Amino acid sequence: MIQSLMLSASSECNKCRQVLEDAGSNPDQQKKAQEQRQAQEDMKNSMLSQLLDQDARARLNTLKLSKPEKAQMVEGMIIRMAQMGQIGGKLDDANLVKLLESLNQQMPRSNSAVKFDRRRAALDSDEDDEDYGI
Repeated sequence: MIQSLMLSASSECNKCRQVLEDAGSNPDQQKKAQEQRQAQEDMKNSMLSQLLDQDARARLNTLKLSKPEKAQMVEGMIIRMAQMGQIGGKLDDANLVKLLESLNQQMPRSNSAVKFDRRRAALDSDEDDEDYGI
């Protein structure tokens, strides 16, 4: 069942790419492309619901809210693993956590940091408070 869904999903994906390439400024083609994207998204959601149990699906949805790019990558990885036969049954939450941890180890961390410029705060004088009636 899953194999047939995956084959039809890959053929839908190819059709969607072709429609997107052909869809210039024609409204009918844009509408058709949107319908293709929606059908592809529905197919992906159907496959994921068959591959993940409820807890794992909830965790993936939470990840999608906070980090959509990472969630999309994980969804693609799960579908590819199922296509290759690496997933036997449904993935539970513990297995999804292991998959996410291994993915985190492989991906480089972003060095995002918040810096405070305390010098600007020192430039503010208390004399301005009189203007506001404080």
